[in-house]
Amino acid sequence: MTLITLFLEFFKIGLFSVGGGLATLPFLYDLADRYDWFTRVQLIDMIAISESTPGPIGVNMATFAGYNTAGIIGGFTATMGIVVPALLVIITIAKVLDKFKDNKYVQSAFYGIRPAVAALILASAWNVIQSTLFHAGSDLLAFFNWPALACFAILYILLVKYKKHPVIYIALAAITGIFIPF
Repeated sequence: MTLITLFLEFFKIGLFSVGGGLATLPFLYDLADRYDWFTRVQLIDMIAISESTPGPIGVNMATFAGYNTAGIIGGFTATMGIVVPALLVIITIAKVLDKFKDNKYVQSAFYGIRPAVAALILASAWNVIQSTLFHAGSDLLAFFNWPALACFAILYILLVKYKKHPVIYIALAAITGIFIPF
């Protein structure tokens, strides 16, 4: 029963998370609240791992969650659940897009989806920011996770200024995390 539930839940995520891997995050937060497959804290770790490993973030996260839940077969099941909808949609679109690509309603629908995708990604980013950079403390000093905030600010400035490969920044953050407790 767990494998069927894994497949169906990740199938829904794959079907409705328009906009890529980050758009899966609101769905994954919902799963964390409804099932004991992973916690919200583990989800943040999953995001870090998924962002720093090859492959699409949604697929990596599905594999990780499935593996944590039911081992290798769970990882495979969750991965298939998130990938199958994309395959079906892409095959369908490939067959009919040429007929409808110039249709004003189709174009308008795609433009209408964009703000929803942006909102999903922004909401996910805000959840990550809250759980990483802030604490629920009673005073101003305890509210901020100062080491994480400093690391974030420095890496953000370096990223904007030098535009090096993201792996460099991930490695810098990992090294910082080893020497400075967050």
